[in-house]
Amino acid sequence: MHQLSISIICFALLALGGCVNWPVGGHGGMAEHYQGTLTPVMPDQPLGPEHGLRFDLDLARQHLDILILEGAELCFPATVIQARQRQNDITRELYGNLDFDAANNLVVQRKLLARLERQLDYVKQQSVCILPITEGQEKPGDIGKHIYDLLNGDNQFSADSPELNPKYVGQLAEAAQLLRNQPGYHLRIIGHPDTLERPEYNRKLSLQRAKKVGRYLQVMGLPTERILVDAVGPDHPLLATDDKQTHTQRINRRVSIELIEAPPLPQTTRK
Repeated sequence: MHQLSISIICFALLALGGCVNWPVGGHGGMAEHYQGTLTPVMPDQPLGPEHGLRFDLDLARQHLDILILEGAELCFPATVIQARQRQNDITRELYGNLDFDAANNLVVQRKLLARLERQLDYVKQQSVCILPITEGQEKPGDIGKHIYDLLNGDNQFSADSPELNPKYVGQLAEAAQLLRNQPGYHLRIIGHPDTLERPEYNRKLSLQRAKKVGRYLQVMGLPTERILVDAVGPDHPLLATDDKQTHTQRINRRVSIELIEAPPLPQTTRK
C-alpha cells in the first residue's frame, strides 16, 4: 500500500510538472548559466551592498576576459579554470543573496587575477609560455582541471580530526602521479575549519589538516618546494549557516587546494 501511494504521488508530479531538469554535474546550481537574471539597478532604486558586489563581479569578469584574449588560457590554463569556477561560485552566491560569501570570494578572485596578470606579463617579456597539454586532451587546461577536481573533491574531515578519509587519499595519489609529470604546477593547500570550536583551536586544527595533505603528497613523490601550506579561521566558511549540527558543519571542515602555475624560466641557447 505504501509503495502504491508513492507511485501515485510520483505519477501526479510528473503529470503536473513534467520531468525534472537537474543541474549540470559539478556546478551545484544553474545561476552561472543565467548571469543576466541578476536584478539590475533601477533608476529609482536605492543602492545596496549587493549592487556594489555585482559591479565588482562584472569588473572581475571583464578582467578575466581580457587576460584570456591576451593568451592567459594558453599559458596558464589551470589558473583560468579556477578563475572561471570561482566566477560561477560568486554568481550563484549573489543570486542566492549570500552577499558575505560573495564578498569573500571576490577578494580571492581579485588576488588571483592580479597574480595571473603578473605571470602573463612576465612570460610575454621573456617570450616563453608553458603549454601543459598531453596527448588525448581536447584543449589547454584539461589536465589542470582534472588535477584540480581530484584535489578538491571528497576533501572533508571529521569533527576534531586532521585524518584524511580513504577516498580522498586515493584521489591525492592519482593527483600526485599526474603532478609529477606537470612540473609547472605548484600547490597552495589551505585548511578550513567549521564554526563550532574556539577560533584559535580551529585555526590550529585547520593547519594540521593542510599539513597532513601536504605530507601525503610528499610521500607520493611531490617535491616539498612545490607545496605551500596555509590555514584560515572560522570566518571563511564554505557554508554560512547558523546551524550548529556537526553533520551540517562537515562541509566547512575541508582543505581547498589551488593550482599555481609558476612562470617558466627563459630558455638559454647554447653557443
